[in-house]
Amino acid sequence: MGTLKILPAGDRALVAEFGNVIDEAVNRRVNALRQALSAEAVPGVREMIPTYRSLLIEYNPAVISFAALRARVEACDLAGAEGGEGARRVLEIPCCYGGAYGEDMGDMERITGLSEREIVSIHAGREYRVYMLGFLPGFAYLGGMDERIAAPRLPSPRVTIPAGSVGIGGSQTGVYPMASPGGWRLIGRTPVAFYDPEREKPVLCEAGDYIRFVPVSAQEYERLAKEGGASWASS
Repeated sequence: MGTLKILPAGDRALVAEFGNVIDEAVNRRVNALRQALSAEAVPGVREMIPTYRSLLIEYNPAVISFAALRARVEACDLAGAEGGEGARRVLEIPCCYGGAYGEDMGDMERITGLSEREIVSIHAGREYRVYMLGFLPGFAYLGGMDERIAAPRLPSPRVTIPAGSVGIGGSQTGVYPMASPGGWRLIGRTPVAFYDPEREKPVLCEAGDYIRFVPVSAQEYERLAKEGGASWASS
């Protein structure tokens, strides 16, 4: 399995590492292992948490030992994981860029030397892989952003950022799922809830999904916001 490294994480978890870089091929191997172990329904495995480059596997030591779980991990056939994952789920997310919804767009123009129109076109012009979830429930770390619109985080994080805010931090982009502090530069906002504890599935996406942002007007944003994004999700 190449660069796989298996480490204990306390007495109830195992970490399978596939490298030390943010790389789509590495992340595909992480999710391939998660899918393989899920398909096997390994007794004693309680939860699996994927990251950019590793998979944390929480287990019940009264049911399966570290050595036995390690053997199951090492036995997983991940051949071909680097080549792709077959059909992928792409979520289209409406986003109103700039103005009151993206208050850092002016700074982005200054930093990148691009116009707002160009920044929007670049940001909405590709599909972003969900590498991992973290920081907040439903916060998806998205990879694959064009380096032309990369920008440093704010010198001082904001105390509160509105839910649904779409931001850029370094070479990454993401959506704040709830009102929270944050230091990424805000370029837009979506009315679609990335986290809703009242939904049957509270978190909108999962690691391995892809997201594509679709520009909408302020009027369309307000309409969708009043409907909770329901009409968009069903369209």
